[in-house]
Amino acid sequence: MNTKETMHAVIFCDGASSGNPGNAGIGVVINHHDGSPVCTLSEYIGTATNNVAEYTAFIAALEKARSLGIKRIKVFLDSELVVKQINGLYKVKNANLMPLWMRAKKLLAEFDSFTVSHVMREMNKEADALATKAVKQRRA
Repeated sequence: MNTKETMHAVIFCDGASSGNPGNAGIGVVINHHDGSPVCTLSEYIGTATNNVAEYTAFIAALEKARSLGIKRIKVFLDSELVVKQINGLYKVKNANLMPLWMRAKKLLAEFDSFTVSHVMREMNKEADALATKAVKQRRA
């Protein structure tokens, strides 16, 4: 992959928890801006709440994009809470989410440009499937 191809990406991410808290996993899909695939992540993250899983998926996506040399990103999540907290529309009231929010904001500042947008679950199926797969593999 050359530098030009990695400069701009579209990212979908999702967290899943079987129980709240319960066994949790993350799913990430990173595509070139033209829609062609770059990579996916599917990881079991231990016991976590849905919101912690969502933030963990978001952070993993940002870290992976940064490691690939991507400079401009459009990130889509189906967690309205995470999107609104990241965009400053909601305050972070949960003490467990504060360090995750801080880490995510720090990572975002390293990109040349970014947007973080809410998307309906139906538009986030691939990331959702990867997160669910991670949870199911752990339970198997």
